[in-house]
Formats: sequence, C-alpha cells, structure tokens
Amino acid sequence: MKKILESKTLRITLYALLFAVLTFAAYTTASAQDTAPTDDEVNAIAKQLFCPVCENTPLDVCPTEACRQWRELIRQMLAEGKTEQEIKDYFVANYGARVLSEPPRTGFNWLVYLVPPVLILAGAFALFNAFREWTKPKSAEAGSGQDEEAGASSDEDDYIQRLEEELKNRK
Repeated sequence: MKKILESKTLRITLYALLFAVLTFAAYTTASAQDTAPTDDEVNAIAKQLFCPVCENTPLDVCPTEACRQWRELIRQMLAEGKTEQEIKDYFVANYGARVLSEPPRTGFNWLVYLVPPVLILAGAFALFNAFREWTKPKSAEAGSGQDEEAGASSDEDDYIQRLEEELKNRK
C-alpha cells in the first residue's frame, strides 16, 4: 500500500513538474517575439500622413515606390523605438505640414476647426426661421393690420356668419 501511495505521489509530482516546465516554456516563447513592427503599426502612422508626391493620397494606400520607401522608413523608425509623434515631426520637418492628414491646431489652422460648426449652426438657425415663416397661418397675416382689402374681409365675415347660422339651424 505504501509503495502504491508513493507511486501516486511521485506521479502527481512529476505531472506538476511537467506542467510547470511546459507553462514556463510556453511563456518564454511567447514573450521572446522579435520587436519588428507589424504592418498594422506602420499603417496606423502612414494613414495619418499624405504622400508628398501624389496629391491627396494617404501614405498607407499610395502605390508609388516613394511611398513604399517611406513606409519602410516608418517601420525602421518604429524598430528604433521612436514614437508616433517623433515620426510625424520628422516628415513635417522634411516635407512640410502638408503631409499631415490633419492640420496642426495652431494659428490660422484653427479656422478649419471653427468655421464648419459655425456654418452648420447658422444654417440650422436660417432653416428654423424659414420653417417657422412657412408654417405661420395665413389668417395671422391677414389680420395683421393691413386695411387694403377691408371691404373684402367684411364680405367674408358676413359670409362666414351666415354659414355658421345655417349650420346651427340644421341641427
């Protein structure tokens, strides 16, 4: 009995040791990946830059050889440990602010961010006033103090009174 117990204990200990070794081996394999940046990391930055050669084409989808080289340059800079902002600053320093997909929020560029919401609000206000004017009842306009057709409106009033009396008499 003691020999079987020792055998079970020995077997459990060996399984636990094997499990620990395999877990550690899997962990070290997963954490020992190379530090080369992926295409997704490169494209995340390239998407924020425009091709300096092609007009209005993001760097991540531009098919030119120059853009391929710039994407490789981004990959190399990421591998060196440079941040996204450092890479964008490099491209701005070499090609100007026009390579940025979003203009920097400084100086005159603030108009790009302020003018569209102001125009949208002004348009909404104009539409609101136009709808309010269109839906205003015509009778409010007729009784607004215009005496140009006073005779016609009194004839209409007499007609309306006679019509209402006839309707009351029908009941």
